[in-house]
Amino acid sequence: MTVSFESVSVELGGRRVLHDVDLAVGAGRILGLLGPNGSGKSTLLRTLFTGRRPHEGRVSIDGVDVATLAPRALARMVAVMLQDSPSEFDLTVRETVMVGRSPHRPPFSRDTAEDHRIVTDALRTADVLDLEDRLVRRLSGGQRQRVMLARALAQQGSILVLDEPTNHLDIAHQLDLMRVVSGLGTTVIAALHDLNIAAAFCDEVAVLDQGRLVAVGRPDDVLTPGLVDDVFRVTARIATEVDTGARVMAFHPRPHRGSSPPDTHTHTHTRRDE
Repeated sequence: MTVSFESVSVELGGRRVLHDVDLAVGAGRILGLLGPNGSGKSTLLRTLFTGRRPHEGRVSIDGVDVATLAPRALARMVAVMLQDSPSEFDLTVRETVMVGRSPHRPPFSRDTAEDHRIVTDALRTADVLDLEDRLVRRLSGGQRQRVMLARALAQQGSILVLDEPTNHLDIAHQLDLMRVVSGLGTTVIAALHDLNIAAAFCDEVAVLDQGRLVAVGRPDDVLTPGLVDDVFRVTARIATEVDTGARVMAFHPRPHRGSSPPDTHTHTHTRRDE
């Protein structure tokens, strides 16, 4: 399924936080949504699953305005992984993931054998099957994050929305999560902070700054030192790993006049297609 944001503007508390965003995501593509804190990433995501209605413009799936879809119909199309959901922390892990099956069955109906099979597969894929009987509120932040991914997988939407999916995860689980997501074959829109993660796993990236779309395209084309300096207010250096050919960005604060730049802080990730 394709997703289109058409001249989307959003106001919160009388202040415009998104300005005329035009963005298209092709079927089966992975788009990384990048930008500093407060740039509008999460707000744009919420316009897709009607958590936030645009004041101007529209959001469509395969040409159909999401505002015209019934909530259950939209939930069958769009699976969402947000940050922790405290209202569900008194459920077990399996019960929480089973919530993802709700759009696919009538209200108050019993869980079917097929529901349990799908939930078990989602738990296994997210590497939390061994936690299925634990209460979510007793898990670590990283474990809860993987449970929320499992719930989204159990929802089986053709579009997957991820809001900071690698938050709370250690490096190994960050890479595992993104490898799982990249192998689903679904349309994925993910708000990300780590530019190297985005470069490694996303087909395209879109960069927001102060609510405006400032760049969109292939990561290698968009994530240049000039753009990183303008948008993220840090100095970036790009290198290519000799062994893998992976493109790696290293960041450090802008140097102050008369001082030497601090040691470079580097993240390395292998590209998804290697």
